[in-house]
Amino acid sequence: MKDKLIIFDTTLRDGEQSPGASMTRDEKIRIAKALERLKVDIIEAGFPAASIGDFEAVQAVAKVIKESTICALARALDKDIDRAGEAIKLANSSRIHTFIATSPIHMQLKLQMQPEQVIEHAVRAVKRARNYTDNVEFSPEDAGRSDEDFLCRILEAVIDAGATTLNIPDTVGYSIPQQFGATIANLMQRIPNSDKAIFSVHCHNDLGLAVANSLAAVMNGARQVECTINGLGERAGNASLEEVVMAVRTRQDIFECDTRLDTPEIVTCSKLVSSITGFPVQPNKAIVGANAFAHEAGIHQDGVLKNPETYEIMKAEDVGWATNRMVLGKHSGRNAFKSRMTTLGFEFQSEQELNETFFRFKQLADKKHEIFDEDLQTLISEVNIHPETEQIELVSLQVQSETGEVPKAHVTLRIENEEISGNAEGSGVVDASLKAIESIVQTKATLELYSVNNITCGTDAQGEVTVRLEKGGRIVNGLGADTDIVIASAKAYINAANRLQVPDKRRHPQGNV
Repeated sequence: MKDKLIIFDTTLRDGEQSPGASMTRDEKIRIAKALERLKVDIIEAGFPAASIGDFEAVQAVAKVIKESTICALARALDKDIDRAGEAIKLANSSRIHTFIATSPIHMQLKLQMQPEQVIEHAVRAVKRARNYTDNVEFSPEDAGRSDEDFLCRILEAVIDAGATTLNIPDTVGYSIPQQFGATIANLMQRIPNSDKAIFSVHCHNDLGLAVANSLAAVMNGARQVECTINGLGERAGNASLEEVVMAVRTRQDIFECDTRLDTPEIVTCSKLVSSITGFPVQPNKAIVGANAFAHEAGIHQDGVLKNPETYEIMKAEDVGWATNRMVLGKHSGRNAFKSRMTTLGFEFQSEQELNETFFRFKQLADKKHEIFDEDLQTLISEVNIHPETEQIELVSLQVQSETGEVPKAHVTLRIENEEISGNAEGSGVVDASLKAIESIVQTKATLELYSVNNITCGTDAQGEVTVRLEKGGRIVNGLGADTDIVIASAKAYINAANRLQVPDKRRHPQGNV
């Protein structure tokens, strides 16, 4: 009988800490529903004490999700614990995740506490959290650089206080698999009451070892892994959920556990997170990258045609890459469109939303012969931009490009029902277009990133453009898609400019485990 490996997804909390990856409440709900369909065990929905926006997002997720446990993060502070408890009050199943730093450098320089004070705060936090839920997780932040003897002392104390899950985070991605796995085994062996709690790990990817460290921990007794979709997270990111899950599922010959995840939902969930955050998935990304199951070498192609197992260690269909799908086009009706959207996990909240999305689908179908699932995901993202944030709209765009001449652009925008036009020159038509838009909206922001990604194959494919703007320390992503890459670029810049108009709801301070 295999043990159960619990999957704790922190895309909505740690993943959101990626610069520019902030999500609205509704976007968090959409991702949470996708995670629920994926059958993720625990969803860490946010850090309620950080801001009103984060509190409301956690509360909203707690209300709508029924099958997954909803977790809220809290520092080892009374006010944080109380705020987390209030946010998850309506959850069908809830957890509070509290943490305090335990490495010498963090205790001395950040907390300015003695070790005994840190233990006292941890115990108090766990006991207070138990007033709200009997499912309490404790993390010694920066455990990867903490003294093992001290970890044993504090973890034994929090188990006695009522912690049911002990999470050992490699906060700065410092650990090496063999060493990290040994640490987990030692802790489980040395702590007298370790059998009363589930051991978990939360690994960061600073050295590219987050997944390897997580799997080493599982091999040594950990039975919960904290991870994110697409490996999203601050700095170099977190352990990638899809890689951890499929490694365990594929190598059942060596792992004594397995997850309950419905893995064919992985690709859909990956694309949703990518479209909402504006972080494209690299083509050669394991499991969910466009090339993950592609073969170009003749020897490989020959082998796969004879038997896929010659070069594929898992089936593409097992993670959600469809070999057969309904082809949609300009002759497709509303029912076929709505049915496909439902299959992709999107539920229309109103007839107006269905009508607007279907209208955009028809517009796209006039430009493209076939509409793929990736195109539909992009439509969803475009329609779900809130009307109140669309203060700036693109009316028209004209560009001029000729060999030996300076490219020019003329753009007309609608801002609060007033049409305003602007002109600019640039090194190319995209550069000229964005400069023309900036001459009107005057964000005075710095363009930090401009990225183009083809959504599907073919010369009529939509191009998806991501624009990242920075202004006064605030970072926002803009997303735009169109079969014309210049228009897609303009849409992306306008989307980012609109996001800058919305009051900053970034969380301060950030929860860091």
